[in-house]
Amino acid sequence: MDQTTRVDVLVVGAGFSGLGAVIKLGEEWFDDVVVLERAADVGGTWRDNHYPGAACDVPSHLYSYSFALNPGWSRAFSPQGEIHDYIRRTAERAGVREKIRFGVEVTACGYDPDRGRWTVRTTAGEYDARVLVLGVGALCEPNYPDIEGFADFAGEVFHTARWDHSVPLTGRRVAVIGTGASAVQVVPSIAPTVGHLDVYQRTAPWVLPRMDRPYPRLERAAYRKIPGLQRAVRALQYASRELQVVGLTRTRSALAPIRALARAHLAIQVRDPELRARLTPRYEIGCKRILLSNDWYRALTRFNVNLVTDPIERVSPRGVVTADGVEHPADVLVVATGFHVTDSPFFERVRGVDGRTLADTWSREGMEAYKGTTVAGYPNLFVLVGPATGLGHSSMIYMIESQLAYLVDALRTMRDRGLATVEVREAVQDAYNAELRADTGETVWVTGCSSWYLDAKGNAPAVWPDFTFRFRNATRRFDLGAYHRTPTTDPAVLREPAR
Repeated sequence: MDQTTRVDVLVVGAGFSGLGAVIKLGEEWFDDVVVLERAADVGGTWRDNHYPGAACDVPSHLYSYSFALNPGWSRAFSPQGEIHDYIRRTAERAGVREKIRFGVEVTACGYDPDRGRWTVRTTAGEYDARVLVLGVGALCEPNYPDIEGFADFAGEVFHTARWDHSVPLTGRRVAVIGTGASAVQVVPSIAPTVGHLDVYQRTAPWVLPRMDRPYPRLERAAYRKIPGLQRAVRALQYASRELQVVGLTRTRSALAPIRALARAHLAIQVRDPELRARLTPRYEIGCKRILLSNDWYRALTRFNVNLVTDPIERVSPRGVVTADGVEHPADVLVVATGFHVTDSPFFERVRGVDGRTLADTWSREGMEAYKGTTVAGYPNLFVLVGPATGLGHSSMIYMIESQLAYLVDALRTMRDRGLATVEVREAVQDAYNAELRADTGETVWVTGCSSWYLDAKGNAPAVWPDFTFRFRNATRRFDLGAYHRTPTTDPAVLREPAR
């Protein structure tokens, strides 16, 4: 297609953040909004990650929009399919699917300072937008390890985020590379049916019991019929999660009870002292993501499962060769090595005022934004789940809704003040991030482990280093004084919305 579609607000991505953006903007009578989604359905990471055992590690009542509670959750921790269905229903009930263009991938975004608009090239033509909202998420681009020989492997290879259900695993030799959040769910799910399973561990994770249970019909009925009950449970879950922030960011001794619980969990489930020693983490709890599982350790004690802790040297046509020279035969390689969080390839597709991409800007200066949402040099760009918004303890949807409030108030302010563009002042952004770095320096995330929270410079730009309610307070209102702005003469921007 050679046509150019002119739109007021263009949103990229139809996961929790992008979908939330179009819903909340619609509530404020911003109707000229289009969402571009490269896949054929909404859902984001909960659409893409359908590997065996995929589930959430945040309590169900907390892991939903506050404006679209779901009293029908089946369990305390929801499985992937149920979350995906929830996102679909929310889109249908909000009536926003008609604003989503499915099967459209964004290939380049460039800001034109002369026109004050964004030119967005896609696989289905070009879009011309006043405001660009990136809802691509942090867990969208799988990270494949840099290991020699992958292309030479004779069997099937796939990432957990691109699970190939057509590949049979029953009775076969399977290798899982990685011991992070997805591996902890995949391994117990496939271990009973595979012939042999090798699990390759570089760093032992901290694992806590998963306090999961099914919700009986009577309890679900109570959530539907008793006003305020589900919100009260949600508030309690939020508060209990927020208590962890004290240990993660301020007083390391506050982590002692969590550390003791994790060690007891390991000791109870793994009796073999040699295996238990290899599964004991050597870094401070919380430095890497704390995982939840009742059956991870049990799976590793099965007769057909082998934990491999020798470093991987290369992949051969027949399996995996470790540094001790042993070749471990495999028919299928499952890559469970996470995502490009601080170095997403999508950042290379976004060019600002001076033509520099976000990837280039952030590789030189570090990944940073103002309130995780706006970036100097990129006018009218709003990044959802941006720098310093990630969490290691609670629901990302809380952070997303905080950013949505900031986005909506920004566009409302621009409409009310007759503004064409807003761009955060570089000095304001620098001061904000200097304060964040000072706060992060006292947290558990920079105590020496390697994690997705960190960038190549050793900073932790992906994670919010404080209580989440403080981020909510900081983003409650759009602070126009922090921004350069230009007035508009466009009648479409100045016109009052029809209500």
